[in-house]
Amino acid sequence: MKLTGAEILVRTLIEQGVTDVFGYPGGQAINIYDALYKYSDEITHYLTAHEQGAAHAADGYSRATGKVGVCIATSGPGATNLVTGIATAMLDSIPMVAITGNVPSSLIGKDSFQEIDITGITLPITKHNYFVHRIEDLADSIREAFQIAKSGRPGPVLIDIPKDVQTATYDYEMQSVVEKIPLPLAKQTQIDEAIALLNAAERPYIYIGGGAAGLGMGEAVKELAERIDAYIGCTFMGLSAINVDYDRFLGMQGMHGHYASSMAQKNADLIFAIGVRFSDRATGNVSKYAKGAKIIQLDPDFAEINKNVRVDVGIIGDVFDSFTRIAAGAIKRVHPAWRETVEALRADEERFTAEAEAESRVPLTPKQVFDIINAQKPANTVIATDVGQHQMWTAQYVKFDNTRRFVSSGGLGTMGFGLGAAIGAQVATGDCTVLITGDGSFGMNLNELATAVTYHIPVVIVLMNNGVLGMVRQWQTLFFDKRYSNTVLDRKTDFVKLAEAFGATAYRVGTPEEFAAAFAAAVGQTDGPVVIDTAIDGDAFVLPMLPPGGSVDDIIVRK
Repeated sequence: MKLTGAEILVRTLIEQGVTDVFGYPGGQAINIYDALYKYSDEITHYLTAHEQGAAHAADGYSRATGKVGVCIATSGPGATNLVTGIATAMLDSIPMVAITGNVPSSLIGKDSFQEIDITGITLPITKHNYFVHRIEDLADSIREAFQIAKSGRPGPVLIDIPKDVQTATYDYEMQSVVEKIPLPLAKQTQIDEAIALLNAAERPYIYIGGGAAGLGMGEAVKELAERIDAYIGCTFMGLSAINVDYDRFLGMQGMHGHYASSMAQKNADLIFAIGVRFSDRATGNVSKYAKGAKIIQLDPDFAEINKNVRVDVGIIGDVFDSFTRIAAGAIKRVHPAWRETVEALRADEERFTAEAEAESRVPLTPKQVFDIINAQKPANTVIATDVGQHQMWTAQYVKFDNTRRFVSSGGLGTMGFGLGAAIGAQVATGDCTVLITGDGSFGMNLNELATAVTYHIPVVIVLMNNGVLGMVRQWQTLFFDKRYSNTVLDRKTDFVKLAEAFGATAYRVGTPEEFAAAFAAAVGQTDGPVVIDTAIDGDAFVLPMLPPGGSVDDIIVRK
């Protein structure tokens, strides 16, 4: 049947299983929005307050489900407003398709009103992008974009569609949902090398990242840990792959990771790394990282092998297949001395945490906030965050009970990510969704309260309000002689009144009892967002911490 390019776009999205999209209309996307109106019984569009919010919502939608998230914007500033969201998805390997309208082909390159070379701008921050010159190529370009976004190492793809391609007509024939491109399988010689290292280890440490979390490898990793008597640690992006209460799981390691997890990795004689990047936040000073350990690295992206850390066995290809074959060759082992070492590290960590709690100057500490959240949140709650101290406290303290329950910007560290992403995650899952944010980050994206209110999206927003830019201030305290340059906000914003002006419910709390009552009421709310303005100490620290340029040997555990 003959359809316009805009109709072909929307029909192809529906064909590829898309049920929800996020975006903001404009002149060069008006035909796309007309087609969305026509097919609104098959695909739901969520109008965000800003295009960046749309990109983050598509990202959060994808993180919570594994599906390809979709966002739409017009040309010029509409397209450039997507850039931060696209880059956020790229650095965390999140499958997303961003669609932009552009001026007619005849006006390209003539500095037309709201013309921008968005494919050129986004080339470094997408897996691939398309400028669709001809309507004949449109449907297949969309299908390819979805295949690329979700294949191999996932990531964002952009499709830019000029106005004349949107209005032209062409035959459309429905096709099947595109499948992922199969990854190559590792050579058996590499698998055998990894098995030999695994079976020789006396202090094994399994290290999982976003690549393992995205594949849902938690149970398989736990089975291997039981067989070889290993402990498990994770990167920031690996959180929620393993339930926190599992006795062999030590939690996140790295700059603000758990003391026991970071120190156990340092003391291991084998690190079995699955879908990790060995980023600077995880390793600290690379020259001192894991000097006494052999390293096995599994990753779908050849560029990650030996990029940051030299490994003994680097295996590229289908990560789950490689892991399964290695695990099948693992010999059952017990390591009582290793267990004794790690349990002693755990005891040290508990002592450091208790001492830090005792130093608090205010009635409500970050740990108390998270203890209450853990006790009251429903099963399968999605936890989203912005970026800053609150993000690291979330990583340290939240008890995740299922995979894909953690939605946070890791690689790019995008302040302003949280509310849009939480909206996307809640739309995707229908599950209770809690956003942990700070007053600095929340100020960057609170306009999306309008979106949550309009669509009755029941996001619970825990605003950890300390009146400062806490993470930068912590660095200024420790390393810059308390020169607090532009980190004391001293703003007069009343977040309760502001939330109510948007049409949301809001509470102001300052004690554990007040927070518990407000949080219980908030998770019971189903008709829209709730903001809990939570007063915490501006001098509270995220600890442990590796100093910049330092290693685990320099770990800071006390103020």
